[in-house]
Amino acid sequence: MGPCGLVYCLGSNTGIGKSTALELAKRGGRVILACRNKDKGEAAAFDIRKESGNNQVVFMQLDLANLKSVCSFAETFLNTEPRLDILVNNAGVIGHGCTEDGFGLAFGVNHLGHFLLTNLLLERLRQCGPSRVLTVSALLHCFGNIDFHLLASQKDVVPSQSTWHNFQGYCNSKLCNVLFTRELANRLEGTEVTCYTLHPGVIHTELCCNMSQWLQLLIMPLAKLFFLDPKGGSQTTLYCALQEGIEPLSGRYFSNCALQQVGAKGRDDGLAKKLWEISEKLTGLSQHA
Repeated sequence: MGPCGLVYCLGSNTGIGKSTALELAKRGGRVILACRNKDKGEAAAFDIRKESGNNQVVFMQLDLANLKSVCSFAETFLNTEPRLDILVNNAGVIGHGCTEDGFGLAFGVNHLGHFLLTNLLLERLRQCGPSRVLTVSALLHCFGNIDFHLLASQKDVVPSQSTWHNFQGYCNSKLCNVLFTRELANRLEGTEVTCYTLHPGVIHTELCCNMSQWLQLLIMPLAKLFFLDPKGGSQTTLYCALQEGIEPLSGRYFSNCALQQVGAKGRDDGLAKKLWEISEKLTGLSQHA
């Protein structure tokens, strides 16, 4: 795609988000780090500016677990930033709890927050085309499912806050990422905005910080042995952001810097359309049209 232009990275104060932001900053782009924690976000921006030599790296505060914060951020962004060339939806959580709006944490942050923000910034992406939207999913999307009746009654895609259901909720949210990208591509057909979803690899990061202590103790030794480091995990994100000629593959799923097939549910256009329509209602998106 040539020079990076304006790159907006969600969840980029640590892990693969920070590594991705650093590599894009090294390529000369103006990079905005959108993070919930102000101190960590500003520290990450400082580190990236210092290591990349690029002073156009700034922090903007955003809490994806609060839809009002998402709307407020989008308004501020659109009033202050004239360009948006690459949107990286990288934030992700696994664990118990609910968002400010009462949704299950994984569903609310990993799907609804990204869904609303992408839609609020979509017109700016169109104006700056060719542009791209990247949403980080995971191989675990294959184990995901969406119970719309449960979602309607409990504002979540799992029935309880047990450790197992927290894990299942993460898988379900990753399926939502795949379906969101598929439907977004369908809606953007004929425009200069393309979108991709990806599995970054099994990354040793702070993703599991909300998991129960005993489960973290079980996972961490395995993580150190088998997981990729954040730099290795950022390579597929960078590929989808920068690789020329992949525009005809909009809506598709990548892993190890190559096109991959998604699970059967991730290829269901009817399911993707239904999730989109329900997500519009849950986020109040029609009020911002």
